[in-house]
Amino acid sequence: MTDQADHQGIYGTPPVELALRQPGAAQFSPLAPGSAALEDLAPGALDGLVMLAPPGTGERRYALAQALRVLAPGAPLTALAPKDKGGSRLRKELEAFGCEVFEASKRHHRICVTSRPNEPVGLLEAIAAGVPRIIETLGLWSQPGVFSWDRIDPGSALLARHLAHLAGRGADFGCGVGYLARVALASPGVEHLSLVDIDRRAIEAARRNIIDPRVNFSWADVRASDLEGLDFVVMNPPFHDGGAEDRALGQAFIRRAAQALRKGGTCWLVANRHLPYEAELNQAFARVTLKVEADGYKVYEARR
Repeated sequence: MTDQADHQGIYGTPPVELALRQPGAAQFSPLAPGSAALEDLAPGALDGLVMLAPPGTGERRYALAQALRVLAPGAPLTALAPKDKGGSRLRKELEAFGCEVFEASKRHHRICVTSRPNEPVGLLEAIAAGVPRIIETLGLWSQPGVFSWDRIDPGSALLARHLAHLAGRGADFGCGVGYLARVALASPGVEHLSLVDIDRRAIEAARRNIIDPRVNFSWADVRASDLEGLDFVVMNPPFHDGGAEDRALGQAFIRRAAQALRKGGTCWLVANRHLPYEAELNQAFARVTLKVEADGYKVYEARR
C-alpha cells in the first residue's frame, strides 16, 4: 500500500450518517472476511482512518493504539461508538495516547475527531495488552475481542459434555478458538472438519490450537459458506451483532446448517434458554430432540 498517493482506512461499519467514509477506503476490521489487518501495516502507512471502536475495553484500546501507530503524523482519526458500548470512554482513552480530541454526541453515539500526535504515548503498552496469547488456564491461544476469549463459554462446555460420537465429514460453525472442534475431533470416526468463523483473530487462534490433518480453516461468514453434503455440524451460534442482540443471526445459522447437511445428517446445537429457536429448528429439520436443559442453556440434536 505504501506506494500509493493516498491511503485511507475504515475499521468496522461506522454509520454513514455519523462519520464520512472516504471513497476507496480499505477495510481493516477482523470481522470483515478478506480485509487487511492494521497489524500488517508499517508505521505511518495511512493518511486517515474512520473507526467504529469495539465495545470491549482491551480490544478497543488495542485497536485505537494500532490505528495511531499506522497513521502518519497529523493524519485524521475519527473514532465513534455507542455511548453504552465504549463511546463514553473514547475521549479519555484517546487523550491518554496524547491526542487532542473534539467530541460530539449524536444518535446515542460519541464521535471523537482527532489527529495522530507527532509522539503518541502508551501505544506499545496498549498493543501488548491486546495481542494474541496462550491462556494458561485453558491451554488455548486466544486474543481479546474473540468471543469468550479468556474462558470456556458455559454453553459450549455443556454441548461438549453431551456431544455424541461423530463420524464422517463435518463443520464447526462459528468455531471461535477451536474448543468445540477439539471435542469433535476426539471422535476417531471424524474424517474431515471445516472450521468457519467470521473473526480473523479466532481463526488464527484456532490454527494454533488445532494441528490435525483432518481440519481446514475458513475465515468467512457462515451464512455465505458453500459447504454441503456434510454428515454433521456442531455450533454455538452467535446472537449478537455489533453488541446488540440479534436473534435472526442464530436462526440464519440454523437454516445454513440444514442446507449444509446431507439427508440424515445431524446438527448439534447449544443455545441460551430464552432464544426462540425451536420453530426454526422444526421447520428446517425432520426431527429435533432436546437432549439436555441446564444452567440456562439447551442442547439440541436436529436430524435432517
